Amino acid sequence: MNTHRPVKKSTYIFRRIFVLAVFIGIIALFVHLFNIGKGYVLQKLYPLEYTQLVEKYSAENGLDEVFVYAVINCESSFDPNAESSIGAKGLMQITKDAFEWAMFRKSETRDLTFDMLNDPELNIEYGTYLLGLFKEEFGSVENVLCAYHAGRGQTIKWLKDDTLTTDGVVTNIPFKDTSAYVAKVKKTMDIYQKLYYKGE
Repeated sequence: MNTHRPVKKSTYIFRRIFVLAVFIGIIALFVHLFNIGKGYVLQKLYPLEYTQLVEKYSAENGLDEVFVYAVINCESSFDPNAESSIGAKGLMQITKDAFEWAMFRKSETRDLTFDMLNDPELNIEYGTYLLGLFKEEFGSVENVLCAYHAGRGQTIKWLKDDTLTTDGVVTNIPFKDTSAYVAKVKKTMDIYQKLYYKGE
């Protein structure tokens, strides 16, 4: 004798809907946790450090904070003791020649030495000062980054070459390392903008 009672169609549909709802909820939870994890990782890779100094000296030199954070991130990953193979120092990787030129342009009266550039404040002060000078002279982000990476004199030469420029911007950068640097900083700027300055 068959004692199995048939499941009502309405009950079967309800169960299917319930299972589907649970499945969708689990997927939504995983997506949410993934986004939280992704955001956490990005904030570790692209942190906001030395915020008071960045805010202060960005404002003094007419620079976007996002731009300064991106340069520091690409230059030193926020390591104040970083030193390059050519001897550039600190957070913003300033060379001795650039530092001495900037001190001259700034009419510096303090008794400063190149070795002091491991100090975060002095490094950010002079790094942003250099970027501000280049912004005033060259205008675009691309040109400023070319001057900061390849040198002011080299950038002036490139801007005189019509095969390398478009509307006064160096778009065909001859040095591969400088071209990669400009692209990297611009990409990093986009990430900082999306992570921390969405509404601006």
